[in-house]
Amino acid sequence: MADGKALLSLIETRIDLDSYRELNWTGSFEQYLEIVAQRPEVVRNSFQRLYDMILSWGSREVVRHKEKITHYRFFEDPIDGGRDAIFGLDKPLMRFVNVIKAAAHGYGPERRVLLLHGPVGSSKSTIARLLKKGLEHYSRTPEGALYTFGWLNEKTREYEDCPMHEEPLRLVPPELRPAIEEQLNAGRPARAYRLTIEGDLCPSCRANYRELLHRYGGDWRRVVEQVQVRRLVLSERDRLGIGTFQPKDEKNQDSTELTGDINYRKIAEYGSDSDPRAFNFDGEFNIANRGLIEFIEILKLDVAFLYDLLGATQEHKIKPKKFAQTDIDEVIIGHTNEPEYRKLQNNEFMEAFRDRTVKIDIPYITTLDDEIKIYQKDFNERMVKGKHIAPHTIEMAAMWAVLTRLEEPKKANLSLLQKLKLYNGKTLPGYTEDNIKELRDEAVREGMSGISPRYIQDKISNALVSDLNQSCVNPFMVMNELEAGLSHHSLITSEEDRKRYRELLAVVKTEYEDIVKNEVQRAISADEEAIARLCANYVDNVKAYTQKEKIRNPYTGRDEEPDERLMRAIEEKIDIPESRKDDFRREIMNYIGALAIEGKQFNYWTNERLQKALELKLFEDQKDSIKLTSLVSNVVDKETQEKIDVVKSRLIKNYGYCEVCATDVLNYVASIFARGDAKATSR
Repeated sequence: MADGKALLSLIETRIDLDSYRELNWTGSFEQYLEIVAQRPEVVRNSFQRLYDMILSWGSREVVRHKEKITHYRFFEDPIDGGRDAIFGLDKPLMRFVNVIKAAAHGYGPERRVLLLHGPVGSSKSTIARLLKKGLEHYSRTPEGALYTFGWLNEKTREYEDCPMHEEPLRLVPPELRPAIEEQLNAGRPARAYRLTIEGDLCPSCRANYRELLHRYGGDWRRVVEQVQVRRLVLSERDRLGIGTFQPKDEKNQDSTELTGDINYRKIAEYGSDSDPRAFNFDGEFNIANRGLIEFIEILKLDVAFLYDLLGATQEHKIKPKKFAQTDIDEVIIGHTNEPEYRKLQNNEFMEAFRDRTVKIDIPYITTLDDEIKIYQKDFNERMVKGKHIAPHTIEMAAMWAVLTRLEEPKKANLSLLQKLKLYNGKTLPGYTEDNIKELRDEAVREGMSGISPRYIQDKISNALVSDLNQSCVNPFMVMNELEAGLSHHSLITSEEDRKRYRELLAVVKTEYEDIVKNEVQRAISADEEAIARLCANYVDNVKAYTQKEKIRNPYTGRDEEPDERLMRAIEEKIDIPESRKDDFRREIMNYIGALAIEGKQFNYWTNERLQKALELKLFEDQKDSIKLTSLVSNVVDKETQEKIDVVKSRLIKNYGYCEVCATDVLNYVASIFARGDAKATSR
């Protein structure tokens, strides 16, 4: 067992003493001016610091449907390894960062509430949490350093911090600030935001400042000698520069929670309730100075709070009890859902608040792959122990969620499922990037309603724990949970919506049926040698056909016409119409020729469409020999069982199934084929 000294030694060897010293730096006001001269960015305001924090993680430009979108890596949550990562919202987040950028330049949004608006569970609070976490982390880096100051208490000979951890340059008299600002901005790029010194000292610091000026006969230099500057590290837990406010019951709301309150126990000591030493500057606006304040469900605030909020946004001032208006420097972010925002729009008395708000819509995700990432983050092998999640389980749940959020396409020949696939990057005949952009543009409110990711997460969790004897959770278990929950879903008030959601579940089940049929077909036809032989035969015939030559029959040795029946049997598997067969065959020969020019060898798997066609053709040729439908009758001979076991092993190896779900999916697909045989017999 390790002793205390060994543990202490372990800590000492791993602690970064240089970083610790830097974060706890203290010095004189003159030393701070040296820092400012070397690194002017330490005096940035809260919006400038927030913008630089986001940019510090890097960005890249992506093109989606012919539209350039900036993806900011910060929203992947690199700080916590992706724990709060946000997926599929690059466009709304780009708009949000553009608002922050405009505010950093002083173009107007810095005097507004940034209101994240969207349906429940659309990542609004996650975005706010990420920003707070990002600012905390950034303030600990050399690039994000900021400073505050404290006053020397002559009785205790200790320094007492400014209660609102203000920028030390606020000690500079207003008439001298323009000259300093010129020095700060000298040499900065023309397009960079301008560094300024704004605002006056807080009531407590003003009192100290006045008293010392009087004592030293107006000698400002001797006043600042009583000041100690220190590094400020933002922390929500320590209530330093990061604030969070959540409305309570309307009867219990008190605006002093935002702006601080009188400390009645100290009134007797200092003789007056207007003495700043008898006041607690601990409201959320006070403690969030220099950073960010988040208002949860901001539109549920009492009217008295909203008056404080208006002044804080437009004037960057708050009004503590018994004191003059006090300057603040902080980013104000609120979030709300649709019903609350509609109430705001219909309330004529809230016009002033609406006028001071920049609304950023945060919709649900409408891209399937991004929706899947949300659930994979929570339901993966590392998080789920003792149970296997069958392939496509999360995918089908995510598909249903996205379908509920999409608006019906106005094009008569396009289904909702096809629209989902187009959004997800799939190609459909007759649809270009321009068409997909049109689809998105015409669906103005897409993603602002539908099923929340939280509902999906809850139902996947239910399926995982509902039957402890089951070692595997499959898509049908989750889909049954999703359907059962609709009858008592608190946010679905319309029977029409319930009916639509159930119909969409049926669409998803049909899609799942097609997916697993295809996988089993590919597992059955996964004989690479047989596919390679079929491919070589097809290519030889296509070559002869396109060059109008005959082909030698290897068995008879005679020259014969190309085997049209074979070629069409393969091409029909991927829906190549008779009218397009010549185009497809030339496309294949051109593809082979292009590879040859590059010195590359053609293989059947290098062309995805041809591979699929060959696999389906081979499956058709082999399915009767495997007799998969015999699984339904439970009468399987030894030879068939061996072939089925081979297929099962391929499903496990190549597609991520376990023994249980591989057996289940084979039985399910067998039942589908049996239904098909029964229909054929009845006809």
